[in-house]
Amino acid sequence: MAKKILKRSEVPVENTWNLADMFESDDAWLAEYEALKALPAKIVEFQGKLGESAKNLLDYFKLEDEIELRLTPLYGYASCKGDEDTANGFYQDLRGKAMSTYVAIAGAASFATPEIMAIPEETLESFFKSEPELETYRRPIYRIRRRAAHVLSPECEMILATAGEMADAPDNIGSILRNADMRFPSVVDGEGNEHQLTDGTFVPLLESSDVTLRKNTFEAYYGRLGEFKNTIAATLDGQFKQLRFFANARKYNSTLEASLDRTEVPVEVYHNLIKAVHENFDKMYRYVALRKKLLGVDELHMYDVYTPIVADAASEISYSEAKETVLEALQILGEDYIELLKEGFNNRWIDVYENEGKRGGAYSSGNSRPHPYVLLNHHDNLDSMFTLAHEMGHALHSYHSTKYQPICTSDYVIFVAEVASTCNEILLMRHLLAKTTDKKERAYLINHFLDQFKGTVYRQTMFAEFELAMGEMSESGQTLTADALSAKYHELNKLYFGPDMISDDGIALEWARIPHFFYNYYVFQYATGFSAACAIASRILEEGKPAVDDYKKFLSGGCSTDPISLLKIAGVDMSTPDPVNAALKLFGELITEMEELC
Repeated sequence: MAKKILKRSEVPVENTWNLADMFESDDAWLAEYEALKALPAKIVEFQGKLGESAKNLLDYFKLEDEIELRLTPLYGYASCKGDEDTANGFYQDLRGKAMSTYVAIAGAASFATPEIMAIPEETLESFFKSEPELETYRRPIYRIRRRAAHVLSPECEMILATAGEMADAPDNIGSILRNADMRFPSVVDGEGNEHQLTDGTFVPLLESSDVTLRKNTFEAYYGRLGEFKNTIAATLDGQFKQLRFFANARKYNSTLEASLDRTEVPVEVYHNLIKAVHENFDKMYRYVALRKKLLGVDELHMYDVYTPIVADAASEISYSEAKETVLEALQILGEDYIELLKEGFNNRWIDVYENEGKRGGAYSSGNSRPHPYVLLNHHDNLDSMFTLAHEMGHALHSYHSTKYQPICTSDYVIFVAEVASTCNEILLMRHLLAKTTDKKERAYLINHFLDQFKGTVYRQTMFAEFELAMGEMSESGQTLTADALSAKYHELNKLYFGPDMISDDGIALEWARIPHFFYNYYVFQYATGFSAACAIASRILEEGKPAVDDYKKFLSGGCSTDPISLLKIAGVDMSTPDPVNAALKLFGELITEMEELC
């Protein structure tokens, strides 16, 4: 019998995050919101003066630090509160107020980039000599000046900054539609029992060994999603129109180039990933054929891809047990890392279970002042244990970068964002495999590991290729209609899963349930991050302390250098396809072991 989904007010407090660590109350938040209205005027006082003296430039960057310290928790609190119950209008209003504050501050500061760009090189170097404290800001100054070809006049920068609130609309609309307004019918299993279908229960229901429940879940979910396909397509069309607007305004050749340039990632890395995965489709097709064989079905459908191949080895893993196992698995990262994990577990950094209206999925907020916050929708199973390890990897990455970097370089870029989280998952899997010699249990774990490869490298690369196609369609003047998106998605699904998979009609609508398509070319980094994490985890297990020390330097790096260089500190070179090919070679080896075990 499925667990009842609680209302937010019914959730025990110990299973919720403690947002009072950011603001003691909504009133305290509102007071800070009012106080922050004075910041745009303080910023404007520097207009026209940044190139006049080293002191002016230093004082401006110090003001930016103050803004970061105050604005991040303002938005963090409103965002987390809004995600607790997406139907709660009060907190959606707070989120809107926080975004308006951000836009007002960004608009007021729009003069800064052109002014910093205009400082002659010899003048800037003299500033560094006369104000040694300015050295702290050399890296952010470089990051501004390296994009000289894409910086506009102060007036145009103001327009782009104030357009930010409108640009955020497609993501907000899509999120509210998926999480607050959309309701799904109950679904029936093979014995006639009803199960509550939500965005949060969709995948757990597809993990069931009951094929009737899986099929009914798949058809009910995508049937309901299909009723909203035109609205969701319109939001995606709006998303890419706003990306095009900013890319064109800043004189980039494409939305992809504009997105990756912000994080100093060469466009070739994106294309190299897709090319490398295409060259390793043989392993994915072997995986699909193995799944079909071990499930003993004449036809393998898309609703069969989540259910474990060795279903009877699955066991219930409570949240408490999951925490203990994660602590055991990550001991190799040192006592200091373990103590931080315990602090997060014991001091309510985590919002644990699903409730009505709660945002689906899981995330680490990235806000580490005073500490990180993690949202889960925990179920008592193996997948949720891995999600816990994953999100705490994000959280401790943020913690380390915040602790060891100055404010101006403490926020790591998204290209490296999935490395620490996935490294935790791989260390957890290797720990579990090392503990068992039971063939059935080992096969079950390897199946989960194979599913990670399938879901993270192949699936996310498929998403990345679809996102690239959306960008190219939009840039060619084509409207992103539901029919066009579904046709392209269905084509890619067939290509990635191969001849042994029935690409059911419903899967053509999967694009409509993926929030990451609003994240501006984010998803490819799951695949590159997984590949990098495979290499780092292997090095940690083989070399021990030297590799751990290098890894912690990476975790503590923030954005103190470009992401490719940061990963080289940890022993990985993502400028080549080698890490992707090595990861997929391991995928092939695991398939071989699975074939031998079963």
